[in-house]
Amino acid sequence: MRCPALFGRMSIMSDDWNTQIINEFRANEGRVGGPFEGAPMILVHHRGRKTGREGVTPLMYQPDEQDPKLVYIFASAAGAPNNPAWYYNLTEAGRTDVEVGTETYPVTIAEVTGPDRDRIYDIQATRYPGFAGYAEKTAGIRTIPVLALRRS
Repeated sequence: MRCPALFGRMSIMSDDWNTQIINEFRANEGRVGGPFEGAPMILVHHRGRKTGREGVTPLMYQPDEQDPKLVYIFASAAGAPNNPAWYYNLTEAGRTDVEVGTETYPVTIAEVTGPDRDRIYDIQATRYPGFAGYAEKTAGIRTIPVLALRRS
């Protein structure tokens, strides 16, 4: 059972952290520093499927090695036991807008499963070992979803 007061504070801290990253991303043509310095970053827009509230989530992404219109994002939630809310919002919507660098464009969304999902996640975990840690934290609880975002 989680403590509502603590959860509320954690949510506010997370919102503040995300806002700082979003502001830095937009001020620096898609580049950010700190723990994400040098990593490919994307801002994913989404609308709450229950609340209708619009949101933007900064995430690391992996470009597809052969298709320049395709990138992958990971619903890791830093290894939390549950998928992030944005994952459900995106999979239900099937399409959204993203910001990469200075460009904003629409994408379609598809979940990657099976061996393709495992291959893509393994590449991400090799490039950014934190993702291997997230997979260890969620082992036996959930498989971290991988979403393919295709420019439309």
